[in-house]
Amino acid sequence: MEDIRVAVVERSTAALDVAAALEFVSDPRFGGIAVFVGKVRNHNVGRQVTGISYDLFEPLALRMFRAIGERARAEVGAPLKLYIAHAKGKLQLDDLAVVVAAGTPHRDEAFRACRLAIEAVKHEAPIWKQEHYVDGDSAWSEGCSLCEEDRHAGADHGRQAGHGHGH
Repeated sequence: MEDIRVAVVERSTAALDVAAALEFVSDPRFGGIAVFVGKVRNHNVGRQVTGISYDLFEPLALRMFRAIGERARAEVGAPLKLYIAHAKGKLQLDDLAVVVAAGTPHRDEAFRACRLAIEAVKHEAPIWKQEHYVDGDSAWSEGCSLCEEDRHAGADHGRQAGHGHGH
């Protein structure tokens, strides 16, 4: 049975499903399950956001998600079940944008695999994000919004996390 499941979900036809992620990573061998859910929030870098559009090249994104899963397995070891799904299309406030779930025998491996996967998806996957603002303007994101906030704040949290970003 496959232990890494990846998906891209077109928001106009379906929504991401946290229950499906939990079901996939659940296993009688596992006592640790970690889940990350990313939602569309109403602000970013001082601007009021009304929604987000995600665009991606699905075959490449799925290949990248699978490679991230293999990297997580190499990092935490087996057994591991990992679920990575990202939304595509126009999302409204509070819509789910990304779901990552990891199941392992113990919590430490589950947290580490989940963290590794979401950070890699956010920083490496070929996904383009366009934010839509309350004033009618829209802008493509030039990278991780938290990194942008960090640059404005002059903080150095990235060095603390050991991967260039501390979020």
